[in-house]
Amino acid sequence: GIRDAQESRGLGDVYKRQPLTTNHVGSMFGLFFTELEKVTRYDQVINANTERFNQFFHGMLAHGVYLAPASFEAGFVSAAHTTDIIDKSLSAAENVMRKLN
Repeated sequence: GIRDAQESRGLGDVYKRQPLTTNHVGSMFGLFFTELEKVTRYDQVINANTERFNQFFHGMLAHGVYLAPASFEAGFVSAAHTTDIIDKSLSAAENVMRKLN
């Protein structure tokens, strides 16, 4: 079913201990391991923690979630991503982020 806005959550909400900023436009999204509240420029992207992103990417892959392999690339959500798939992906992200250095 469709959850209302109060119940929805995203990658930016899954684990507050990690400095993570997410951006989205429509169905495209990006995530950056940075202390910045917002990432809008190339210099901010290249100064994000790419090693932490790499650890996150491989951890998610081990959980069966395939993301774009670099923080310089966009991810896409489509109608094929059911609420169940999104919830499982967010649970995997919570698990992976707990294990990051």
